Amino acid sequence: MSFEGFIRYMRSDECSIFKIQHRTIYQDMNQPLCDYFISSSHNTYLIADQLMGPSHLWGYTSALLKGCRCLEIDCWDGANNEPIVYHGHTLTSKIPFRSVIHVIDKYAFMSSAYPLVLSLENHCSPKQQEVMAHYLKSILGDKLLSSPIGGEVDMTRLPSPEALKFKVLIKNKKAGTIEESMLRMYDDNPGETEELSDSEFLSEDEDTDDTLPLHRSKSPTKRRADRRSSAPPQKKPKVKRGKIALALSDLVVYTKSQKFVSFEHSLMNQQCYENNSIGEAQARKLVRHSAKDFISHTTRFITRIYPKGTRMSSSNYNPQEFWNVGCQMVALNFQTPGTQMELQDGKFLDNGGCGYVLKPDFLRDRNTTFTPQNVGRYSKPMSLSIRLISGHQLPPSSLSKTNKADPKVQIEIFGVPEDQARKKSSVVKSNALSPKWNETFSFNIQVPELAMIRFCVEDEVSLVNNEFLGQFTLPVMSLNTGYRNIPLLSKEGIKLESASLFAHIWYY
Repeated sequence: MSFEGFIRYMRSDECSIFKIQHRTIYQDMNQPLCDYFISSSHNTYLIADQLMGPSHLWGYTSALLKGCRCLEIDCWDGANNEPIVYHGHTLTSKIPFRSVIHVIDKYAFMSSAYPLVLSLENHCSPKQQEVMAHYLKSILGDKLLSSPIGGEVDMTRLPSPEALKFKVLIKNKKAGTIEESMLRMYDDNPGETEELSDSEFLSEDEDTDDTLPLHRSKSPTKRRADRRSSAPPQKKPKVKRGKIALALSDLVVYTKSQKFVSFEHSLMNQQCYENNSIGEAQARKLVRHSAKDFISHTTRFITRIYPKGTRMSSSNYNPQEFWNVGCQMVALNFQTPGTQMELQDGKFLDNGGCGYVLKPDFLRDRNTTFTPQNVGRYSKPMSLSIRLISGHQLPPSSLSKTNKADPKVQIEIFGVPEDQARKKSSVVKSNALSPKWNETFSFNIQVPELAMIRFCVEDEVSLVNNEFLGQFTLPVMSLNTGYRNIPLLSKEGIKLESASLFAHIWYY
């Protein structure tokens, strides 16, 4: 082999830091849906901020091409009986629901054959809900799952991703039982509605103020004054009731949206096909105070986490803290680059990028005693050694007057609290073309099954200011040992041609 051939080989996928076996689907895909982490998007229709930004079909296209398996669609009444999609009570632009479903039909299974979940945040009138049901059925056709596999109505566990291949599942409120839905399948009268109480009908996101209105009717001070001056109510106010069109309700099979009350309530009352959505702030409190119960809950039920409504710029939270307790659908704003989306992209590189990653055994066992704060007997310590050798054709600095970078590398571990660590290399002055470090970093990782590792290259512009040059994030369990090439990605997750790091990886 020539020297040039050897260099090409060292830069090939064969010598990548990411295990080549993990680039294909290698995990057991026959476990219930709740046993997997599922790549999930929040406000998928937005391509910028959630106050004035544009809604665009590209949001759905790009998420699907990334292997995302749970998309969100905010549905509102539009003109001429045509439902529209946008972020309600804001100045974001509107797109037709029909167009969204056409795009989903085209790209649904282009990057992954495994089931796609459409999470509907439904604000439409019954009349336009019927229009939504019509479009879902007529456009998606056989892709749409509208009845249980094999006609089973008394289910005790969810089907597997393998059993649901090439199927689109609707996540929405549901009236009545699956059996009643099946009896209506051949009914010629689709124009029926059923009333649900306000707590049942409102989407979980709306319950916890995910959609913040653009204008408040009263200031908080005025509202507090009103409460103080008003007399106590003589009787309970009437419970508001919302109507759901049975035509739409009947399309919900394995992903029925159910308002989260408490872990105890779910354990006593919730069916395996009922899922909860919990806002990040509430979920964070539950992680802090009830981690054991949270994990017990996620071994049984699909749980979706979504960003708080005050994130007007569509910023993201750290998904790792919710993966640590087994939450399946940790929904992020895919349009917003940053460390959080790098973790998301890195996690779902695994298992062939199919959007489903099997959870570790201790997050699937209903009798588990694991918690992120106290890993106990579930610890499988790994000693990881990384010798950072060199860089190759790193991007030039846009902030430098000479257009030369002073690169340094930051290596970070994300995982359970005990495993989180960050180490930095020295700075190589004015050399982005072929910087050399020859520095060794050691990490002790207690729960490698949950840990992620991020390599980030920065230009030290000043002592207090660094410019991002490139990064690569992957699961610790996907690390290849030996001399390895680390490809670098841009902030948007696009591969930077020729830019890479070279390192020696070893663990035991």
